Amino acid sequence: MNPESVKQELSEALRNGLTAEAEQLTQQALDNGMDPLEIVQRILVPTLTDVGQRFQNFEIYLPELMMAGESAERVTALLEETMLKAGRPTVSFGTIILGQVEGDIHDIGRNIVSILLKSHGFKVIDLGRDVAASAFLDAAHKEKADIIGLSALMTTALPAQRRTIHLFDEVGVRNQFKLIIGGGATTQGWADEIGADGYAPDAASAVDLCKKLLDQPSPK
Repeated sequence: MNPESVKQELSEALRNGLTAEAEQLTQQALDNGMDPLEIVQRILVPTLTDVGQRFQNFEIYLPELMMAGESAERVTALLEETMLKAGRPTVSFGTIILGQVEGDIHDIGRNIVSILLKSHGFKVIDLGRDVAASAFLDAAHKEKADIIGLSALMTTALPAQRRTIHLFDEVGVRNQFKLIIGGGATTQGWADEIGADGYAPDAASAVDLCKKLLDQPSPK
């Protein structure tokens, strides 16, 4: 199977939310020897980055965004299963909590961050969409997390990132965790303003940021 043909067809299926077709094309690519990480880096990441940008630019609407995100989630699950069967590293370099902050109902992008982090040896706990500040705090304690990733695709959800970081301050545990932000609505300036420990503009940067943060001496 021609890799460029797979790339084009799978990208198109993801954009259009054609879940069954996307899964079938992904399985065909795997059966033909394509590495799961290559599928992530060459197809999923650029496709979903473009879909997210088109949504931000009002070129597509919420239903289209969510359909693409759901298709990507199924493809991601298939790739994770393949990597697990292949015996990819299971030793964890650290535990990372991910979630869309309260008021944000999108999955796009976060799924890609999750699979990239897992493939690099991190344990990832994905809390999903519309996660309250208290739920991030509870999960951080329960999972003994090292890093908490707060995602916001919508500008209206930005205050929830601030509230979540503020809650960790309020209860006196802010120095026990690294809190980072990402998502289409965020910027480095916003991260500085709300006191986040880091900002990642894309999935690959998120992996690099987490590695960098955990290389530093832990306050625990």
